[in-house]
Amino acid sequence: MTMLESPNDVAGATTGFPEVAFGRSADGFAVASVADTAFAMLPSRDGRHYLASAWRIGRPMEQWTRADFYGHSGELADEAAFRAKVMENAEHQREKRALGRREIRATASTPWGPSQGATLYAEDVVFHSTAGHGGIHLSATRNRVVHPMLRAEGGWYEEDEAWAIVAITFPHLFTAFERRCAERTIKDSWPEAWEKIFGTILAPGESREKDRRAFEQQHAGDWIVTSAITSSREKGFVEVVAARGGQRGPGAEERRFLVPSEEYNSGPFGFVVDEARHHGYDDPSSFLPRRGRTAR
Repeated sequence: MTMLESPNDVAGATTGFPEVAFGRSADGFAVASVADTAFAMLPSRDGRHYLASAWRIGRPMEQWTRADFYGHSGELADEAAFRAKVMENAEHQREKRALGRREIRATASTPWGPSQGATLYAEDVVFHSTAGHGGIHLSATRNRVVHPMLRAEGGWYEEDEAWAIVAITFPHLFTAFERRCAERTIKDSWPEAWEKIFGTILAPGESREKDRRAFEQQHAGDWIVTSAITSSREKGFVEVVAARGGQRGPGAEERRFLVPSEEYNSGPFGFVVDEARHHGYDDPSSFLPRRGRTAR
């Protein structure tokens, strides 16, 4: 999860920084603005909605359309959730301004290429952006404060996940929103470190990585779907290719099964075939032939 760059700034009802305003787009969607950032509650599949964003739409919000938005920031339950997300972002923007981060001129060779811009969070805590990626660099002194289970040699912490290590080490340099995101990231990606540092045990559902390992251990001997396609030959079924324990690559044993379409849901870690109910399928396949496949 990348949270170093603020996703947005928010619109009509409040004053101060940033101004927040709410309204309706030309399409009738709920929209909002936070400073230069625009938000919309856009429909997706199955009657669901998601939070979309854009930057500096140069027209009144009643003229905005779906085509103006490109960012995707997760699902929304309802319009109340949309408003809550917008206000959360506004608070994040206010806190970030209060932290006093500032752009500086800096030259550095990063693990992702030459630095093209830098933001000073505090002395010896600098975020560098490059042509393709970015991250935070800590001085040797700062880096020694990082817990050994999470410490990166050289003090470089990339922007997708590792930035969260800096945030939990120096929480006073980050907004409340960033700290919540950092907590979620550490729990999901480095559960053992979280448990060690904070003296707790993460329960099922609190860590994606821990849950994944438990799933793989529980289903090591089961057939787990590695690819699926709506069957063109058996109406109402999904044709799947499954491997023992979900293993992939050369030498992996594979089989094909038919699963009723209404049952098939891959879930967070894969669909487990029930051999008592999901029959093996040896007839001509809806899949294109794959060289080297051992499916039966």
